[in-house]
Amino acid sequence: MRRVIVSINVTLDGFVSGPKGELDWHFPLWNEEMSGSACEQLQTMDTILMGRITYQSMSRYWPGAAPTRFGNMMNSFCKVVFSSTLQKTSWNNSRIAAGNVALEVNRLKKMPGKNMIVYGSISIVDCLKEAGLIDEYRIWVHPVVIGKGKPLFNLHDHLSLQLLRSKTFGSGVIVLYYQPKNPAFAAVPSPFLA
Repeated sequence: MRRVIVSINVTLDGFVSGPKGELDWHFPLWNEEMSGSACEQLQTMDTILMGRITYQSMSRYWPGAAPTRFGNMMNSFCKVVFSSTLQKTSWNNSRIAAGNVALEVNRLKKMPGKNMIVYGSISIVDCLKEAGLIDEYRIWVHPVVIGKGKPLFNLHDHLSLQLLRSKTFGSGVIVLYYQPKNPAFAAVPSPFLA
């Protein structure tokens, strides 16, 4: 069965973005070493799962970016966009899934292919987390504190995670690889969050 991997950048105080979606804290620390690791990670995937906001941001950047191995994968891989408001996609190999996130991802997990990855898209992560469909978290912890923003985990979350390994980069960013101890498909899948 295909696996769902969440690969997400967070601040040291647990935020995936600033209050208005700001990612300015993330880019200054990104370096070639991290790019190489991200490329290795993406080679084990063939599908990218994302919400509308992440899709719109990435679809503005990647099609016109200078050709790189990572960029070629981003542009050629299947992209499933979960949105009830997006009307059409322009990024090649993209499609809109307007239904229930958990049901669609559970269906995709049973199909042949490589693993699937979620970048950003915290509303999608929340749905998949509640449904027990996340097989691994790869949390890229940046040595930055922003004080407020959108958290990766909410106070009501209860997760038991097992640390698989970690990787430290020269920039001070650490990737923590966690596996949920008891992933299971929820009896009642989470509805799509618009």
